[in-house]
Amino acid sequence: MTQPTTRIAPASDPAPALAPGSAPEQKSGRGPARRGPGKRPSVLLSKAGVTAMLGLAALYTLLPMLWLVLSSTKSRQDLFATNGFAPGDDFALLDNLRYLFEADDGIFLRWLLNTILYAGVGALLATVFSVAAGYAFDKLSFPGKERIFSLVLLGVMVPGTAMAIPLYLIAAKVGLVNSFWGVFIPGLVFPFGVYLARVFSASYVPGEVLEAARMDGAGEFRTFCRIALPMIAPGFVTIFLFQFTQIWNSFFLPLVMLSDEDLFPVNLGLYVWYSSALSQGHPQDYLLAIVGSLVSVVPLVVLFLMLQRFWKSGMTAGAVK
Repeated sequence: MTQPTTRIAPASDPAPALAPGSAPEQKSGRGPARRGPGKRPSVLLSKAGVTAMLGLAALYTLLPMLWLVLSSTKSRQDLFATNGFAPGDDFALLDNLRYLFEADDGIFLRWLLNTILYAGVGALLATVFSVAAGYAFDKLSFPGKERIFSLVLLGVMVPGTAMAIPLYLIAAKVGLVNSFWGVFIPGLVFPFGVYLARVFSASYVPGEVLEAARMDGAGEFRTFCRIALPMIAPGFVTIFLFQFTQIWNSFFLPLVMLSDEDLFPVNLGLYVWYSSALSQGHPQDYLLAIVGSLVSVVPLVVLFLMLQRFWKSGMTAGAVK
């Protein structure tokens, strides 16, 4: 009796070879990524939207400045007879500047010098205090450091206008109302500068360098002045520019604190001229306010251009940190 033979099924045929240049079949449900010949419409729309927003921001910034420049070059008659963005018949900028510095016995120059003292000296001292405090919060250890720094951050959140009335009441108690010190001393406190100084200290000053200086016998004050402070120079300039701009543009605190025109900063003096033009109908005061506003912008522009190499690097370092 013959045994039934067992037949083994032949192996499956090998997969056919792929033709040159053909892609293998995808097993997953998703096909291969496809790239169109051009950019997606959403990308183009987003770029167009960003460009439009930047253009509007540029117009918002530059148009008032353009109006100010053109209006300052007009005579008193052309100022009210022509469009604000159109040049006048006569170029009267030099005559307007001469009239500005001669009006009221040259009081505008006094206001300008007051503002330079308030903003220049005040911002410099405020920056020194802020950098020293920020360095201490970053590199030194002392009891309650983080709690005190939390109070500094709380001071950042409080707007300056909200502090004007309390500062006036304190100044009235110590007899500083209607004095130079009543406006100068509050500008020495800059909580946001302390915060920035701590960030810059952590970014620029390595702890190993400070330890090496201490091992060589340098004290904390000498280490800060000789080693840390030169390293934080970009941050120092950045903090100085922030505080200088803030004091230069300060208006509400001098308005509350001062009544003597000889102590006015330039912003408050221009406000007095503008109010006189509106309430008493003096068109010459309106022209003085316009030309004075143009002159008051010039120191800020010059200062930023002179120090741009430092504050650009300082802003970048703080952002990276």
